[in-house]
Amino acid sequence: MKLGILFSGGKDSCLAMHKVMQEKNEVVCLISLISSNPESYMFHVPNIHLVEMQAEAIGIPLVKVETAGVKEKELLDLQKAIEYAKKLYSIEGIVTGAIASQYQASRIQKICDKLGLKCINPLWHMDQIEELHELLKEGFEVIISGVFAYGLEKEMLGKRIDEPMIAKLKRLQETMKINPAGEGGEIETTTLDAPFFKKKILITEHDTDFKDNSGVFKITEAELVGK
Repeated sequence: MKLGILFSGGKDSCLAMHKVMQEKNEVVCLISLISSNPESYMFHVPNIHLVEMQAEAIGIPLVKVETAGVKEKELLDLQKAIEYAKKLYSIEGIVTGAIASQYQASRIQKICDKLGLKCINPLWHMDQIEELHELLKEGFEVIISGVFAYGLEKEMLGKRIDEPMIAKLKRLQETMKINPAGEGGEIETTTLDAPFFKKKILITEHDTDFKDNSGVFKITEAELVGK
């Protein structure tokens, strides 16, 4: 099946992409919404500017559409992006990285139904700690690019998701009721390498902003390097 990936550059969309590729589907494009609203209900924001570099690293065309990120209205921009991808690449389905957000999943499903596309959610209801372990098992390199909840620390920003970080997130799940994979909006991530990347991303410059239990790791300069 010819598929388009709703692509944020974070761990969920990348792992979802990996899963459908393993099932011998043909991923023909990435679809990214660039939101000017840092509190968008639908779309990933931290380091979203890296999607072009990630698309180059993967070697798959990118459909990029800007949105003001206004709740519900941003769905019209998403529909336009998917319509354009369908016209340009003849996609038959859309892949999402949704794990537990009924808000996101139901709205994307509605758009797909309207456009006659299959909606595929490979991570739906996956255990969140299991997802983090699978990233390591499959060779992903993922960093935490945003934290937005009490209990999450500035020191976590820019750090790789590895075994010690997973253990820490699991403790926070048990003590603070935080979603360890960030499904409540507590954590955002950026993927620097994945099994299907032909090159990986090397961060050369960054800034960190943190205040009142929230912060972002901003990648200001990066380059593609060989694997």
